[in-house]
Amino acid sequence: MSELRVGIIGAGGRMGRMLVQAVQATEGAKLAGGVERAGSDLLGQDLGELAGLGKLGLTLGDDTLSLLTGADVLIDFTSPASTLENLGLAAQQGCGYVIGTTGFSAEDEEKIKRCATYCPIVKAGNMSLGVNLLVTLVEQVARALDPSYDIEIVEMHHRHKVDAPSGTALMLGEAAARGRGIELAESSERGRDGITGEREPGAIGFASLRGGDVVGDHSVIFAGGGERIEITHKASNRQLFANGALKAALWTKGKQPGLYSMLDVLGLT
Repeated sequence: MSELRVGIIGAGGRMGRMLVQAVQATEGAKLAGGVERAGSDLLGQDLGELAGLGKLGLTLGDDTLSLLTGADVLIDFTSPASTLENLGLAAQQGCGYVIGTTGFSAEDEEKIKRCATYCPIVKAGNMSLGVNLLVTLVEQVARALDPSYDIEIVEMHHRHKVDAPSGTALMLGEAAARGRGIELAESSERGRDGITGEREPGAIGFASLRGGDVVGDHSVIFAGGGERIEITHKASNRQLFANGALKAALWTKGKQPGLYSMLDVLGLT
């Protein structure tokens, strides 16, 4: 089988460097190159040296169109604006795309759906196997329990994270809403402060904590009369996200255009 040529958007960042390491360590994958934002101090450096692997003969650039000429799939953990811009270019070329970026608006999500009519896209708020298993469990538990069980989602991340709730927390909220047969957008509570009154029956609550260097902790609490059920996932190493994203990239090979999730990649749908 031919190797899948993988390009990395944001290859100079922390996750980008981990992705370079993952590609180099994975049979069936070949590093096509990587790009960073225009004006970055890292431009022109060797991707292997940036990732601590030694010279690979591939330099970090800022031209996504050039990267697309040699790539079968792109992986992106950057920002919503950057992702949408680069995804639009990839869609024109029919190039596969893996989105690990979070913090998209409803309008952004519609743009991603339109791009998915031209290329296969895997989008997930979290690329880890454990979290995606958690998503399936949350949906099953929410379906099994009656609405008298209140659902609260608590997440904690490092101090530098810029969006809240996290993409993973929203994935879990959507899973709980599917299990209940409701729409999350119409049934969520976020950020309580002051005299809030009683909890809204049937709502799905979110709490976001930030501090230190926490990679990602997520808990879903089903609180009923006389008991609580808590399901928790804690990530201790970001490499698992890079490995999951690369697994998704390899999965896109031969796939038809469409918007997929990690549940599709893992065969959990």
